[in-house]
Amino acid sequence: MQPRLKDVAERAGVSIKTVSNVVNGYEFVKPETRARVEQAIADLNYRPNLSARNLRSGRSGVIALAVPDLDIPYFAELATHVITAADRHGWTVLIDQTQAERSRERVVVSGIRAHLIDGLLFSPLALTGSDLAQRADVTPMVLLGERVGRAPYDHVGIDNVVAARQATTHLAELGRRRIAAIGARRAASGATARLRLRGYRQALAEAGLEENPALVAHVQAYHRADGARAMAALLDSGAAPDAVFCMNDTLALGAMRTLLARGVRVPEDVALFGFDDIEDGRFSTPSLSTMSPDKQGIAETAVELLARRLSAGAAGRPEEVCASHRLVARESTLGRTATAP
Repeated sequence: MQPRLKDVAERAGVSIKTVSNVVNGYEFVKPETRARVEQAIADLNYRPNLSARNLRSGRSGVIALAVPDLDIPYFAELATHVITAADRHGWTVLIDQTQAERSRERVVVSGIRAHLIDGLLFSPLALTGSDLAQRADVTPMVLLGERVGRAPYDHVGIDNVVAARQATTHLAELGRRRIAAIGARRAASGATARLRLRGYRQALAEAGLEENPALVAHVQAYHRADGARAMAALLDSGAAPDAVFCMNDTLALGAMRTLLARGVRVPEDVALFGFDDIEDGRFSTPSLSTMSPDKQGIAETAVELLARRLSAGAAGRPEEVCASHRLVARESTLGRTATAP
């Protein structure tokens, strides 16, 4: 027979209520008591009956994470952190991919799948603040990525303008004067690109560098092939950049491939900087300098905000959380002397 809550309580010498408090993660349990209960759980290999718990609470034990594109490693890595954070609450994560299409994003927020989930973490690109303000579904939701208008929901993101300005300033401080940008977008879903382009322009102005429109490359998407094509177009245009700020790491890795294939040395001839600090960039040759958002912190904060909304009496004004980011300088801007991980 599977061990029961009562069996754990007897082994630990505590009440069933105390065991329940430990299993459900309540904070107000003495450390020594918690340790004793956790040891009893391990000794008996006790596993909570989540189905029964969810039936009693009227919840499914499932939350959803909706992101634009899992082919972009940033979102895949973020999803991993969300799953880890959700597991601490005993939640399963249902992952949805919207491809940044307005119709699919509207399905996400419409409540069509509300019977399946207790809460939603959502990174919208195509919806407007008006779309979200008109949402009728009452399933708790936390927004990720860019702030969408004045939508009345908790939001976790980073300051993309500041981060892009710091990235471009890094290149200018290395003495680069023809700094290109890859990743501008004309699509309605390009809010992140617009903010990062603003930061790029601010850094140029602060460094006393005149912006050259020929050095700003637009892309259809943020994949490696888009970066490779954009870099080829820059080289063929005669603009001759000596540095490139790419608005995500996959664009930068595509750009790096084009540069190396053309016999252009990185960073000696062209310094290259990305954004997102994906794992691939740490192992590319040369390793990729990048802006590193705190993906783990974003995921954990978003899950905790959702947990508060799901708890009793968790109504209140939406919270706005600006997660941290840090500049990671590697070989693609510093050369072989770089030591950053």
